[in-house]
Amino acid sequence: MRVFLTGGSGYVGASVVPALLRGGHDVTALARSESSAAALAALGATPVRGDLTDAEVLSGAAAQADGAIHLGAISSGDAAAVDLAAARAMQTGLDGRGAYVHTGGVWVYGDTDGVVDEDAPKAPPPITAWRVANEEAVLADADRGGRPVLVMPGLVYGNGGHLIKAFFTDPGRAAGAVPQIGDGSGHWSLIHVEDLAELYVKALDAAPGSVYAAVSDQNVRIADISQALSVAIGRPGSIETITLEQAIERMGPIAEAFALDQQLTGARARRELKWAPRYLDALAELETAGG
Repeated sequence: MRVFLTGGSGYVGASVVPALLRGGHDVTALARSESSAAALAALGATPVRGDLTDAEVLSGAAAQADGAIHLGAISSGDAAAVDLAAARAMQTGLDGRGAYVHTGGVWVYGDTDGVVDEDAPKAPPPITAWRVANEEAVLADADRGGRPVLVMPGLVYGNGGHLIKAFFTDPGRAAGAVPQIGDGSGHWSLIHVEDLAELYVKALDAAPGSVYAAVSDQNVRIADISQALSVAIGRPGSIETITLEQAIERMGPIAEAFALDQQLTGARARRELKWAPRYLDALAELETAGG
């Protein structure tokens, strides 16, 4: 099929485009700049110039596709409105002809009580609270004949470009120590970017209204991740314990999300979509390359 993609030149998109091509799909992708267009062309996608606020561009590109995947995001104060407007534009363009795969995130579940699945109650930190209403609005399109699917990634690692590395292995912080919020007894639910890419491809064939936690059941103690990252930066055991207040001052509101204790299962995607994650040793990768 022909698949339209936003965020195709980003960290996750750079793995999703090749995964779609391996699956025999043609890919068109939103490009906000000449450099993005060049990067997408190098990956094998056909660039479509525009940005996430161009509703006509998004709707028109989706109308010419058989499915769409929304990976694009902005970090400004109107992120929620832009995200929802972009979703509505693509869903309008598809008009129920193909799946619309929307990106959420497991942070909306807040702290989990042990291992939970997609049906767990939501208790998001402020930085991601807006996603809940957007996801409900996107999924409601199934009642109108649309084919919405929600993919909710855990913390993504792999290929050297993840959030963990960006915030926790900056050598300029504490003379190279890895900052750790609290005692490290909590957990992060992880997913390798290549496994995540394969799930996005499979989600195009999911039933309307489906929701999938994109995690590979690697619910790893934060203390163990910190240790692995300290090895990656060449300072084994160099870990700086900080409070949540210190983390917020240093990292901003996203620190509240990093402080969550989360354990989730991706069993539903494995069962319903025959998804089979291949990268199951996050600590080894984080130790050798920082992810």
